[in-house]
Amino acid sequence: FNSWDGITKWAADCGYKGVQVPSWDGRLFDLAQAAESTDYCDTFKGQAAENGIEVTELSTHLQGQLVAVHPAYDEAFDGFAAPEVRGNPKARQEWAVEQVKMALTASRNLGLSAQAAFSGALAWPYLYPWPQRPAGLVETAFDELAKRWRPILDHAEDCGVDICYEIHPGEDLHDGVTFEMFLDRVGGHGRCKMLYDPSHYVLQCLDYLDHLDIYSDRIGMF
Repeated sequence: FNSWDGITKWAADCGYKGVQVPSWDGRLFDLAQAAESTDYCDTFKGQAAENGIEVTELSTHLQGQLVAVHPAYDEAFDGFAAPEVRGNPKARQEWAVEQVKMALTASRNLGLSAQAAFSGALAWPYLYPWPQRPAGLVETAFDELAKRWRPILDHAEDCGVDICYEIHPGEDLHDGVTFEMFLDRVGGHGRCKMLYDPSHYVLQCLDYLDHLDIYSDRIGMF
């Protein structure tokens, strides 16, 4: 699969009639040249056609994603960008816009009428974790969370007061598993308890009744 000729032959052998081309991978497709040269596009299409394959559309999923990136995802999404604009959100966004525009011009040169893309996301970080998180990121976050809370929990012990963490979407402690991850890191601290509000379990499609049985000794507030 290391050449356009090879991968289109393989696709045809699998019974496919067309393929979507990722416009960001220069090993396969020269986007800048395709935007400038109809001859390049004709050659690219022609090689596929010789193998019985059509170019169905160009994909600008990764560049489109970079048109709008929430700051919380700056580091995670940087890998989608060209090396020269990484670490510079403004330059990266400008690069992404230009990439999508070039792909539109290239699509026209290829005789295509549609182009695939992601929209990017400014609100979605609050709803769903994508891109896939790096290995160890969650563990590191919980280590730090426990480090910050342990002295407070020790003071709670001195005061004879439980700290009841509301199990809530948007908080690191948002279900039973995450509470246990935190509890383990604070050494099973006796003052580490839950505030139980079933509405937040319903919102996550969790079994709010089963939760009562599992964590009865840790629920300190309703």
